[in-house]
Amino acid sequence: MNPPRPPSVPLWDLSLVLEALKAHPFEPIETVDMKYLTLKTVFLIALSSVKRVGDLHVLSVNAVCLEFGPNGSKVILKPRHGYVPKILGTPFRAQVISLSALPPSSSEVDGNLLCPVRALRNYVTRSAAIRRSEQLFVSFGGRTKGLAASKHSLSRWIVDAIAAAYASKNLQCPLGIRAHSTRGMASSWAWSSGISIHDICTVAGWASPSTFVRFYNLEVPALQAKVLSV
Repeated sequence: MNPPRPPSVPLWDLSLVLEALKAHPFEPIETVDMKYLTLKTVFLIALSSVKRVGDLHVLSVNAVCLEFGPNGSKVILKPRHGYVPKILGTPFRAQVISLSALPPSSSEVDGNLLCPVRALRNYVTRSAAIRRSEQLFVSFGGRTKGLAASKHSLSRWIVDAIAAAYASKNLQCPLGIRAHSTRGMASSWAWSSGISIHDICTVAGWASPSTFVRFYNLEVPALQAKVLSV
């Protein structure tokens, strides 16, 4: 009687957020506060992997679960042993996150500042000093500093990254943003860039294309869809 009617227009501006991630307070990544390094890394991994927060929560720095390619060319992230995905029929291959490093930008100023592999390498290196858990993402402050971050914290950090990006541009962050919105944003710009719906569903862990069409498909311009690759 009352079918869900998800918004077809994005609640936040992807291009604005990505542009903000290339400047203060998120860069230079080697020296920024651990808070902003964490926010940027979690956001870029969530956006580029199209995974649920629950999938990100079970990632680990253990050598069995985390492997960087030569010269930081790629990274492979596997869920820790015993993880049961939300969709039980999801094959293990679809649970593995494989990300290639972005090629350097034609602009010497921008470089590859939006590369998720670069952000993750810096995060793993710098978090080693405070780490008290093998979970990939750990708390960056307070009494829980260095301990495994909860799913709630990961969700909050994704929203905080968007809010901080808007604040850095002296703009008011839209209300009602949820961490889950990155899945709709990422899959929509992938679709508008010409990536097959089958590949999108495989990476996202959706059983059928109807899930994307009904709940995640946003009106994202093709130009905006290419921001990460430029």
